[in-house]
Amino acid sequence: MEWLTATEVAFIGLLLFVALLVYLKVPAAIMGALDKRSQAIAHELHEARRLREEAEALLREYEAKRAQAEAEAKAIVDAAKENAAAVAEETRQSMMAAMARREKQAEDRIESAKSKAAAEVRAVAADAAIAAAEKLITARLNDAAQANLIKDGVAEMKRKFG
Repeated sequence: MEWLTATEVAFIGLLLFVALLVYLKVPAAIMGALDKRSQAIAHELHEARRLREEAEALLREYEAKRAQAEAEAKAIVDAAKENAAAVAEETRQSMMAAMARREKQAEDRIESAKSKAAAEVRAVAADAAIAAAEKLITARLNDAAQANLIKDGVAEMKRKFG
């Protein structure tokens, strides 16, 4: 076998090996496996894209819900503040009205006490004046003057009443 060199033997072995691979359909199997793997990767990419889009949609939905919840919370807080301010104003007005009523009642009591005291002073003064007049009249009038006074009083009453 001198007629073949080592390089030629190696080349022939390579050709036989490639022929065996083609005969056993190894390249087609490798291409089929690669195509299958390529399709699986494409499917996974498509699925990942779909999942990403779903996740983005969910994110937008939750962000919208969060914004809506924040707006509702702000509205509730604003309404509570307005309500608290209204209640505070109502309470202040109620307290002012109560204070005004109490002040009016106190003024009325003071005025009533003044009127009562003035009436009592007048009554005491009238009683004292009557008592003093009675003492003076009794001391200065004699029987004849008393009779004349009575007669004049009776005449005055007849004139007025009858």
